Formats: sequence, C-alpha cells, structure tokens
Amino acid sequence: MTYLSLSGHTAGRELNRVRATAPLVHCLTNSVVTNFTANVLLAFGAAPAMVVAREEVADFAAIAGALSVNVGTLTAPQAEAIRLAVASANQAGTPWVLDPVAAGPLAFRTDFCRELLDARPTAIRGNASEVRALAGLASAGRGVDSQDSSEAAVDAARALAERCGAVVAVTGAVDYVTDGERVLAIAAGDPLLTRVTGTGCSLSALVAAFLVGASDRLIAVASACATMAVAGGLAADHAPMPGRFAVALLDQLSLIDSAALEGALS
Repeated sequence: MTYLSLSGHTAGRELNRVRATAPLVHCLTNSVVTNFTANVLLAFGAAPAMVVAREEVADFAAIAGALSVNVGTLTAPQAEAIRLAVASANQAGTPWVLDPVAAGPLAFRTDFCRELLDARPTAIRGNASEVRALAGLASAGRGVDSQDSSEAAVDAARALAERCGAVVAVTGAVDYVTDGERVLAIAAGDPLLTRVTGTGCSLSALVAAFLVGASDRLIAVASACATMAVAGGLAADHAPMPGRFAVALLDQLSLIDSAALEGALS
C-alpha cells in the first residue's frame, strides 16, 4: 500500500488556523486523564470543558465547538450521558471524536463503542488493537495497550471509515490516518509518549479541537496527530524521563509553531 505524507507546511497551516480560534472542546473523558487532557488543550491554546452531568451534557454539546468521547472508565451512567451528548452534537452539527479505549477484550465497552459507530462519529482515534476490535477483527490488546502494530490496523481503519464516514486515526510508532480512500502516514513522536498516562486520550481531545471549522477533516486529524507527535519528540529532547517529560510535553505544546512542524515533517 502506498501512503501519502503530510507536509509540514500543511500541518503548520492547520495549527495556526486552530490556534486563531481557540475552540471550545467538550470532553466526556475518563477519570484517570481528565486533568491532563484539560492541560493539554489549554497548553495548545484551546478551551476545555469537562461537563459530565446527564442533566447538562446535551445542552453543552450543542454549544461547544467539538465533542470528545472517551470510554476509558466507562460506567452505565456515563454511557447514558455520552448517548445524550452525541445525539445533541449530531443535531447541532457539532463534530465529535470517539476514543474506544480498551475496546476488544471487554464486552460492555466494546458493544457500547460499536453502538456509537451507528451515530457516525466525525473521527475515531485509537491504537491498533482498539481499531481492529471495532472493525470486528482479531486483536491483541492488553487493557489500554496495543499488542498490534499500527500498520496492522490500516485495513481495519479504512473499513471503519467507509462504514461510518469517520476519519480514523491509528496511533503508534507510526500514525496512520484515513478517510477510507486516502491514507496519511506520520512518522514522528517518541516512545516516552507511551510512558505517561493520558497522552493518547488527550490527543483525541486535540483531534476534536482541530476538527472545528476544518475544510478537510483528514488533514485536520492528521495535523493534530503530527502536532502531538512532534511536541512529544521535542519534549523528550529536553526531558528524557517520564515525570519531567509530562511537564515538558505541555510546555512544547504551548511553544510548538508552524516552523517546528515544517522542520520535523519536511
């Protein structure tokens, strides 16, 4: 398969577009990563909102710029809140992102994520095992960790994109982003991104931010992935241990600009 490349110029243009609007992102995410996800969005220049009450989610999803749905610590009440928020987002034309954390081994969350596919997410962001599981293929996930390579999930990602109309991002050592026809490959980042809780979950929220006002959703999602990957590489250069890396990642997301993306992706 031939993969397209995302140019640094294009990713930088998307970065500048998103920063100029400071989009409001409604995050229905898991309890482990709420704080880090909010800080990632704030560091980049977006506005996070963690509105979770079933009595409020529908109203808020309709006025937010985008919705990010993460099932990491899924409960029955949260599932109901997600259903309400997604229905409201669809009615309002608000883009929304599905992060199917640990889909595959656990029936409750896997069935719920497959239910959400029928609500046609704008984008799906997951690791290889999660994406393969959503597509109905055998996967080798261990909890939230993927035992499959990201390239092994490209065909599954394309099938998911064709089925529900979403842009699907499979993240790993190399990120692959597809709309069912085009496939973009992004080779950046650093292994330390897997040593800090919440980097993938917060990337899904960053994807939501990039979808606000996007003219090409494939390019928007790929640019979000590139932004996180390049910021991760820069953070690792400054702080090569997990604790310091987490702080450095926030710093680099604040500092990253189009020139950094052009230099890393050229």
